[in-house]
Amino acid sequence: MSQFWLYFKIGLNHVLDIHAYDHVLFLIALMVPYAFKDWKRIFVLVTLFTLGHTLSLFLAVFGVVNINPVYIEFLIPITILVTAIFHLFTAGKNSKTESISFVSIVTLFFGIIHGLGFSNYFKAILPGNATDKMLPLLEFLVMSSFIIGVVLPMIIESEIWNR
Repeated sequence: MSQFWLYFKIGLNHVLDIHAYDHVLFLIALMVPYAFKDWKRIFVLVTLFTLGHTLSLFLAVFGVVNINPVYIEFLIPITILVTAIFHLFTAGKNSKTESISFVSIVTLFFGIIHGLGFSNYFKAILPGNATDKMLPLLEFLVMSSFIIGVVLPMIIESEIWNR
């Protein structure tokens, strides 16, 4: 369990880093057109981001993908800009329901790009070869799945839906 808290703290520091405000900007750009009643769409988008992020970590750790960080750091704000512009031009339209596939692709792409950006740091903090890093990646996936499995029924069974 101490490993979990270590990775939790690393992840929290990574996301809340004042110099890494791209996380917050993307979340705002992604979520601003949705209301609380759209929670299923938001859940899908967050899941796609996580899948893309984890996939790119696996690919980077095992050396399948190796992209210069300069390109990754350039692509992150481009993806945020595309998302914000898309929502700017579709504000007030029903396109937020019709365009979920476009937003999903952008979200998955952002997850992949951000995972590649995080992969250099991830490889640096974990010693050893690629197979030594497999267990922490799997622990992250299993723990995330466990948390989703526990929290999702709490959300679904909430009295707020009975109003």
